[in-house]
Amino acid sequence: MPTGTPVHAAHGGVVVKAGPNGGGDGPAYGNAIVIKHDNATYSQYAHLSRIDVRIGQSVSTGQQIGLSGSTGNSTGPHLHFEIRTTPNYGSAVEPLKFLRDHGVKV
Repeated sequence: MPTGTPVHAAHGGVVVKAGPNGGGDGPAYGNAIVIKHDNATYSQYAHLSRIDVRIGQSVSTGQQIGLSGSTGNSTGPHLHFEIRTTPNYGSAVEPLKFLRDHGVKV
């Protein structure tokens, strides 16, 4: 995934973290976003080169939220994507069920 590739919200929700320093999760994630979804799950998008949303903003499924990059602890451009049970580091779960339940073909 080259730097500057558009990153889209996996599902609609409200942005609860957005910014440098992992959006508050620490410098390893670089520029990051966390979105709270209506089913008590959260999605995280990290190492972004640009953030296009702000905390408190509502986003729709598929809406562009930023651009891929290589910020934080990274050896090259990519998207670090997690599904979490809380907005915080350490609560990541297997993302495939979430993605399939929301119409993403994987």
